[in-house]
Amino acid sequence: VQLVESGGGLVQPGGSLRLSCAASGFTISSYYMTWVRQAPGKGLECVSQISGTGASTYYADSVKGRFTISRDNAKNTLYLQMNSLTHEDTALYYCARDLNAGSWGGGYDYWGQGTQVTVSS
Repeated sequence: VQLVESGGGLVQPGGSLRLSCAASGFTISSYYMTWVRQAPGKGLECVSQISGTGASTYYADSVKGRFTISRDNAKNTLYLQMNSLTHEDTALYYCARDLNAGSWGGGYDYWGQGTQVTVSS
C-alpha cells in the first residue's frame, strides 16, 4: 500500500492549490479517505474526509466553504482543492486511509509522506 501526495507549494494569501494523492496497492473506492494537516508547532488536524463512493464529504470548520475534497476512483486518486488560502493554512498535508469508515479522526492505517503548503506574501 502506498499513498503519494503532490501539488503543494508556495502560494500567496487568497490563492489556490490543488493537492493530489495517488494510491496504489489497494482500491480507494473501498475506503473512506481523509486529508490531515500539521501546522508548524501544532498537532494533527483532520481537514476533510470523503466516503468510498464520494457521496459523503466532511470538513473541519476552519476550511468549510474554502476546501473541496473529491476522488477519482478510476484513477485511484484523492484530491483537495484549496481556495482562499490564508496563513493559517500553512502546514504539511497528508492523505490517509481511514481505519474506521465514517469516523472523524478515528485513526488511519496508511499515510502518505506529506506535501508542504506554505501561504505567504
